[in-house]
Amino acid sequence: MFLEKMISEFYDPSEYPALSYLADTWIQNKPFHGLNVLVASPIFTNTLLQYRALIAGGGNLFIGLSEKLIPHDPHVLEILKSNGYPIVTPQDCPQNIDVILDCAGQFSYLKPNIGFVELTKSGVQFYQNSSYPVYLADSGTAKKIETILGTGDGYLRALKQLGYTDLKEKNILVFGSGKVGAGIAIKALSQGMKVTVVTHLRDRDPKTDFSTMLSKKGISLEDCEHTEKVINLIKKAQFLVSATGVQSAYSTDYIKSIMENESLVVANMGVEDEFGAELPHSRVLNQKKPLNFILQEPTHLKYIDPSLALQLSLAKDLIHCHQKGNTWKGIKEIPTPIEQKILTVSIQNGIISNEICEIMG
Repeated sequence: MFLEKMISEFYDPSEYPALSYLADTWIQNKPFHGLNVLVASPIFTNTLLQYRALIAGGGNLFIGLSEKLIPHDPHVLEILKSNGYPIVTPQDCPQNIDVILDCAGQFSYLKPNIGFVELTKSGVQFYQNSSYPVYLADSGTAKKIETILGTGDGYLRALKQLGYTDLKEKNILVFGSGKVGAGIAIKALSQGMKVTVVTHLRDRDPKTDFSTMLSKKGISLEDCEHTEKVINLIKKAQFLVSATGVQSAYSTDYIKSIMENESLVVANMGVEDEFGAELPHSRVLNQKKPLNFILQEPTHLKYIDPSLALQLSLAKDLIHCHQKGNTWKGIKEIPTPIEQKILTVSIQNGIISNEICEIMG
């Protein structure tokens, strides 16, 4: 009852068509009936919709909290605790968990009865050699909706919340041309900023690199190996945001240039500390943690709804495969029909249909 009340206070159903569809469907057939499911998604108001769908499906919810890497809203956490929801850490997690919906591999070393569904690309390294069945929700189109549309939006909203409202004609450097970097670059361009993306221009993987799409939109690209050019860009920039997905990705020369440009507004949008120990935490907004996590809603529900719904749907399929004796080890590709259903519902019933169609081509 408390979940329904909070959700109705914050959201309109058009903002969560996929999770609403799952809840309405699963309340009939209860695919998680009697199973213990740990959900380690970042704990914010929008995560309540994921909990709601799981509970509708008959699952026993355990909420995973790892303060090492995954941010959370203390207010939402206290409300969940006061309403009796079990909050567990990687150190005190019960042994009878059936499925773990992980984020950034924080619960990867545990031993669930069935398997894992990892939400983010940053968790891949923890699961490549897993002896358990693993699905990676990040590998599909649904995650592009969250990261290209939602994360870029979150970064700009966070800047404005901190008082950086005069963005037009300002120079911004975006390090990284993956989903997160591309989303930030596109959103910054829409705000009238002068955008340059610094990335590896050689040996690019078209599945994970969006340089071609950025170039078509008129966004400047610079090779990260061209040190002198990049240093000059850092000297002239007003904003710099890191979205490389790589821990300690910056050379000493780049860190020195960042420190010398005292007016440069620096932010990290990766899970890891992408700048490394040479750059003090105090030099980066939000102490090097992802900047959008200063917001009450780091990623708007309308953008994260497909990702959270896909993660739950993959958990349901994991259980079905287990029941049929069809298991595997390590990461398996997302079954296309599962994701297509989520995308179809999101396009037909949601409020960001046009934006989804645009990034899908």
